[in-house]
This record gives sequence, structure tokens and C-alpha cells, in this order.
Amino acid sequence: MAERPDFASRLRWWRERRRVSQLALANMAEVSQRHVSFLELGRTAPSREMVLRLAAALDVPYRGQNALLVAAGFAPVWRERGPGEPEAAALERALAFMLAQQEPYPAFALDRRWNLLGANTGARRMVGFLTGGPPLEPDPARPLNLADALLAPDGLRPLVGNWREVALHFVRGVRADFLHDGTAETAALLERLLGYPDVPGIAALPAADGEGEPVLAMSVVKGETTLNMFTTIATLGTPQDVAAQEVRVECFFPADEATAGVFQGWAAGG
Repeated sequence: MAERPDFASRLRWWRERRRVSQLALANMAEVSQRHVSFLELGRTAPSREMVLRLAAALDVPYRGQNALLVAAGFAPVWRERGPGEPEAAALERALAFMLAQQEPYPAFALDRRWNLLGANTGARRMVGFLTGGPPLEPDPARPLNLADALLAPDGLRPLVGNWREVALHFVRGVRADFLHDGTAETAALLERLLGYPDVPGIAALPAADGEGEPVLAMSVVKGETTLNMFTTIATLGTPQDVAAQEVRVECFFPADEATAGVFQGWAAGG
């Protein structure tokens, strides 16, 4: 996208990325196909409202909508509030509440590129156990990237018993993120992950046939302890901010009674 600074090129890039025709986009945005064609050729300048209408029709994330607005000569609409700003306090409280409700099981707050924003006590205990170090403490200055932690050879990869299946699922998820947001940051993350040993071959494997369990469980083994877990990912339903739209909460659940007992035992031990 950095090579497409003008609005016409950016609009065409997003339309082609969403695999819709000019006619389909025109119908979705309730404008004429001729108008869409003129916008993509740079023969017509869009209004601010038209930029937002087309962006909504193409399901462009807020960060991309801001870039389209700037390319068209308008100021960004969507803010990106940082931690500590008064307007972000309610969101931070909600995230803290969601993380706390997951106890004693692990939960992480993440941004769209899998950088760690926060973790509950269960998550800190689990990471500390797996790494053999102190309990996890998120550092905003140097955020831990969970994608790297899972796929890098010197990360958690040696502990994941079904690493090939987990890695395949994870890489395809990051690839889907890139197809959706189109940012250089997500592209860089995907390229970095595909650069790890064995990952390109895994990413090229065919999809699973759907047989077996309804969810993919990750099996982590360290010493005599085996943790079988599956995850859910929650996003905000009504975001009005770039950062709020990109935040995720990933909750880990035990896939069997033995794993539940391990987490409950850790919590009881303080």
C-alpha cells in the first residue's frame, strides 16, 4: 500500500483485494458504475462521505479508512487512543474484566498482529511454567509477540506436541488477517513467520478434512505435565477507534479434566 499513495490506486487495490467488480461495488455503495470507474481512473475526486461509503462497502478496517481519507485529501476520522488516555479507560476496564473472568484459565489481550497487551494470572502462570522463567509480565516498551513465541524454533515450538497442525491453523489465520487489513505491519509479520524453518511447507498443506474433534486442541508437554487446550478469540462488537477495532482477547480452555486440574491446582497454590 505504501506504493499506492493516491486515492484512485488505493481504491482499486481494495476493490481487487475484496474480489468485487466495479459494478458490484457501485451497487453496494449505491452509486453508478461510471462514478466508481472515474474514481479509480482519478478523473473524479471523491467527497469525504463518498470515501467512507466506499470504504464501508469494501469492509476496509479503520486504519485503512484513515489512509484512504488522507490519500483523498481529508483528515482521518478514526482516532487511535493510547493506554492511559481518559477515553480509553472504559475499554481498559472491560478488557481487565474479561481477563479476570477467565481465571484460573489463561487469557491474553492482543493487538491484531499478536503483540501482547495484557494477560491474566492464569496466563502468567502458564507462560512461566512453560518457559521456566518468572511469571509473564507484559512490557509495553517491548511487547511479546505470541506468533513468534509459537512458531520460532527457540520459542514454545519444541513443547507443542501437535505443532504442525497448530502452526498450519495459525499461519492461515495470520494470512487471513493480512488479506483483510492489507497493512505493511501484518505483511511483515506473515513474512517473518513464513521465514521460520518448516513453516512454508506447512502453510502449503491442504486444509483438514473436518473429521475428528469440533475444535483444534493444542497439546503442550513439559516434563510430566501435559496441557490440552483450545481457544476462543473475542473482538469488540462496536469499536469507534483504530486500536479498539484491532484488540482481541484470546481465552484458553482445558480440553480435558486433567488439564483443568492443572490450572486449578496452580491457582490453589497461590
